[in-house]
Amino acid sequence: MPHYLQQVAYSTEGWEALVEKPENRIEAVRPAIEKLGGKIESAWFAFGDYDVVLIIQMPTNVDAGAIAMAFAAGGACKAVKTTPLLTVEEAVEAMNKAAGAGYRAATATG
Repeated sequence: MPHYLQQVAYSTEGWEALVEKPENRIEAVRPAIEKLGGKIESAWFAFGDYDVVLIIQMPTNVDAGAIAMAFAAGGACKAVKTTPLLTVEEAVEAMNKAAGAGYRAATATG
């Protein structure tokens, strides 16, 4: 099943609600991810641009997009970023395909 990196930044309202009533949001979102056929592999709260980082498995890009849209539509997040992940083997396969793709980069001639 494909893997995705999800990065979530809470809005001011989201943080206000969590500080007022702390809860484990990873467990709160798990049922929605599982309802779409996915699984949380790991999750962390973080410092920086994003407040929560998850590695999830989802059956398809459509399912990954759906959960990202659901998170964003909830109103507690100011940003949701989803990045498809490749295994090392998939990356090597992509490199091999890239080598034979016939792409020619634009270059300046002087």
